[in-house]
Amino acid sequence: MQKEIVMFLSTTPYTFENTHTIFKLAEAALKKGHRARLVATGDGVFSIVKGQVPQALSMLVDLVGKGLKVDI
Repeated sequence: MQKEIVMFLSTTPYTFENTHTIFKLAEAALKKGHRARLVATGDGVFSIVKGQVPQALSMLVDLVGKGLKVDI
């Protein structure tokens, strides 16, 4: 049975390494065949805005191409 892993990102992009960690967890879940969903809320939305974090948007686009679902 395929499981869905839901991750919440709510911290600012430059305060913690959470954005990078979430993307790595999502990538690992997708590689294992699970469905993955990222919910960006509050300050976490700024982590996936163009120009905010170096390479974060391109990493997100790559993960979406692999099946990550994103809710804002």
